[in-house]
Amino acid sequence: MTTTVPVLTVEELAVQFRTGREIVRAVNGASFAVHKGEMTAVLGESGSGKSVTATAIMRLLQSPPALVSGGVIRFEGTDILDLTEHAWRKMLGAKIGMVLQDALTALNPVYPVGKQISEVFRVHGERNRRVAYDKTIALMERVGIPDPVTRAEDYPHQFSGGMRQRVMIAMAIALQPTLLIADEPTTALDVTVQAQIMDLITGISREFGMAVLLITHDIGVVMDYADHVAVMYAGRVVESGRVGEVLRHPLHPYTKALLRSAPQALAKGSRLNPILGTPPDMANPPSGCSFHPRCPSATELCRAVAPPRYVTEARLAECHYAETADEYA
Repeated sequence: MTTTVPVLTVEELAVQFRTGREIVRAVNGASFAVHKGEMTAVLGESGSGKSVTATAIMRLLQSPPALVSGGVIRFEGTDILDLTEHAWRKMLGAKIGMVLQDALTALNPVYPVGKQISEVFRVHGERNRRVAYDKTIALMERVGIPDPVTRAEDYPHQFSGGMRQRVMIAMAIALQPTLLIADEPTTALDVTVQAQIMDLITGISREFGMAVLLITHDIGVVMDYADHVAVMYAGRVVESGRVGEVLRHPLHPYTKALLRSAPQALAKGSRLNPILGTPPDMANPPSGCSFHPRCPSATELCRAVAPPRYVTEARLAECHYAETADEYA
């Protein structure tokens, strides 16, 4: 069990989107922590609230229609939701960096990438352009961009998807932040490049002692790289703990279903095991346990009553039957 004080603590975070008369509760009481020098993965299907959670932490939600309606987000003991805009902007980059899932959209198409990386140093106090440029070239080399002097003059569209992600990582770690948030950093990349990007992120986090919050739907990435995992469903963390314990001995039926649905190198003709049904409509969520419409082990209790939290020293699971998980596995 990790005993250090968390770098980031999210407690009962709630985010709503108001569209006309409809209220969509995209995040509905999510809680987890991220510790120094470790990677915590937030795992779940599309629509589970993962990216909205990351965006809320970075205070990038557009309001309206988005509204952080409850909860606390503490970074190094400070509730970032209470910070002024000026104080928050000083913290961004210097203390918290973020790698977005679509680097082509995140980067400015009309400026060379070298200028965009240099701007990080300039905004945070480096007045000497030459020093900022030299730091940029060294950083591009550190993240594995070949011939950085030449490539610094190129524009985002002249880079491959993997190289654009390296540029994004360079910008995110330029000031050696305490926390790096990586939102689906390997989306749309082939498997080989995915591994290279994840190796880069983990290598840099160890070098700088950074905490990493990884948003992903890829169980394989979680198994290979993360220390802790928080499994999200319908805007809540339904199970969390150390990766090895959660994935070897899952307590929540949704975690079990995710593991069964992962493609395996099975014999020819074997069938995949998808999770039947669809994620719930968070404008009109189901009663009781939000997973019960898709859960093969659901009972009348599951359909009628929201599940309690089963908590041990190192595990959390929101399921009526978490204590007897082996009996209905």
